[in-house]
Amino acid sequence: MRVTLVSNYINHHQIPFCEALMRQADTEVTFIQTMPMEEERTAMGWGVDVKTLPYVKLFYERESECRALIAESDVVILGWTDRFDIEKERLESGKLTFRLSERIYREGQWKMISPRGLIRKYKEHFRYRKTPVYLLCAGAYVASDFHLIRSYPDKMLRFGYFPPFLEYDEAAVTKMKSAPDGTVRMLFASRMLSLKRPDYAIRVLKSCLDAGFKTHLDMVGDGPLLEEMKALASELQVTDAVTFHGMLPPKEVRNMMEQAHIFLFPSNGLEGWGAVVNEAMNAACLVVASNEAGAVPYLLREGRNGLIFHDGSFTDFAEQVKYGMVHEDERDAIGRAAYRTIAKHWNAEKAAENFLRFCNDCFAGKGAQFAAGGEPMSKAHVLRPE
Repeated sequence: MRVTLVSNYINHHQIPFCEALMRQADTEVTFIQTMPMEEERTAMGWGVDVKTLPYVKLFYERESECRALIAESDVVILGWTDRFDIEKERLESGKLTFRLSERIYREGQWKMISPRGLIRKYKEHFRYRKTPVYLLCAGAYVASDFHLIRSYPDKMLRFGYFPPFLEYDEAAVTKMKSAPDGTVRMLFASRMLSLKRPDYAIRVLKSCLDAGFKTHLDMVGDGPLLEEMKALASELQVTDAVTFHGMLPPKEVRNMMEQAHIFLFPSNGLEGWGAVVNEAMNAACLVVASNEAGAVPYLLREGRNGLIFHDGSFTDFAEQVKYGMVHEDERDAIGRAAYRTIAKHWNAEKAAENFLRFCNDCFAGKGAQFAAGGEPMSKAHVLRPE
């Protein structure tokens, strides 16, 4: 089977899935990058040396070859390109095709009433509702957005992003997180942007210290709010209990996750996915996350492999974090369950296996055979953003 993926550019969250597909029997894989990566993203560590990835082809250097691949491949996955001219021929071919999309109305579903927007959605989505074009939903609220425009009926599947999976012995993970002095380590790792709510991390540190907990907060990331967060820490008199690390390489962040007990993920609904949740769960952290972010309803089960706060409530967030502070045994058990979720159900190998099985069922005339248990390629139900 020849599988071709098309997107604006490849990054470190997409590579594991591509390479997992390549490890499956009788599968040829090509990733077509349609534009160079912006310098800002490269500086953030998103850059990939495509010369080291032989399966990557650059559309802007080999256009005719890439167009031929998109037209002729058995299966094509179309990510974001902003180049409908590249996609149109494939979408109209009648061949098995998938769109991979985050939310289209993350700033508010009221935006769907825009006549101009609806015309574009008709051209790019609605008109293919009865053809073999399926939607891979990179986030729990994607299905709701596309349901509003009546696209992909019974053809929406759970999907997302799959950072590299690191295998651990569970006993070793527990040892890595040991804290002889009893300090509970919290970690926040995201850009300092309003949608990430970094102030929640500083404020919950203050709340925990005032409640008598022995804890330390590591803040990883830079961005426009970094200096403001340092000022907030000073204002709340918690500077001795927080370390601002700035931007760190992904490997160093993963090392910090291995040592952290509680991972803070307070992002709001503008967070399409949030791959740091996958990574923190992989490192057996107790993740305390907002239900508004795209990854959370797909990856976390309340009280079983993570803790979820609702409606952006800081009070709810603080209560969940303090619960993790108090209940050490349960905190560790939830962290181990989070690790097992990634190890068994939500990783690149499982996604590739389920994806190819779905494609083969389609080729065999069986129609859409969804995976089970909320794994990648299971049915994406319409879940309304709160």
